[in-house]
Amino acid sequence: MTTETLTLDINNLDGPLGQRVYTALRNKILTLAYEPGFVLRKGALCEQLGVSRSPVTEALNRLSSDGLVDIIPQSATRVSQFSMFELREESFLREAVETAAVAKVAQERTDEQLTILSRNLKMQNLLVEDEDFQGFFEADLEFHELILAFTGFPRVAITAGQLSLQLHRARMLILPERGRPAEAVAEHQSILAGIKARDANAARAAMSLHLRQLITRLEPLERQHPEYFRST
Repeated sequence: MTTETLTLDINNLDGPLGQRVYTALRNKILTLAYEPGFVLRKGALCEQLGVSRSPVTEALNRLSSDGLVDIIPQSATRVSQFSMFELREESFLREAVETAAVAKVAQERTDEQLTILSRNLKMQNLLVEDEDFQGFFEADLEFHELILAFTGFPRVAITAGQLSLQLHRARMLILPERGRPAEAVAEHQSILAGIKARDANAARAAMSLHLRQLITRLEPLERQHPEYFRST
């Protein structure tokens, strides 16, 4: 697989040129269209996008700060490989943020917020029934994003997203998971029940149980896909 063989389009994206290049490349990396270890060549990217080297360099530097690419001076830029240590660390941080968030939402939620979360969960059920796993994945992400947003702290959602970049793309390796979407919906229902009852402890415990399922399923990947993981 080479950069030239993958469609990369920035025309439908918003923002300055460098932002659009960054967003397009970031999406490719997070969805594993650009796999761990994949080489990103500036010249090929510039030609494909019809842009100068400056916005591409800017985008790659931002992706390096995100931990999504490794820039090797005078050599190449590669999509970062996974580290199981980093995945466990991200899981730990994500749990700390999201359990605190859901406890706050359970204590302070409005009826309107409860309705929005309930509608999302109903959609998850329908998507699982239809075996639309990509749609479910997106609804699942939205469920968590809504809870973070409902804390009323704008930076919480942004911080949580940055903390989970490696988890997000590693999760793509285990999709679709037989039986897992239905299990996740049931776990989401427990989280929602805690929020509905305004029971912060129950909501926190349900969220913790739910989030810990992911790292347990990711741990075998280092053995199954050694080419995607760093040796140290």
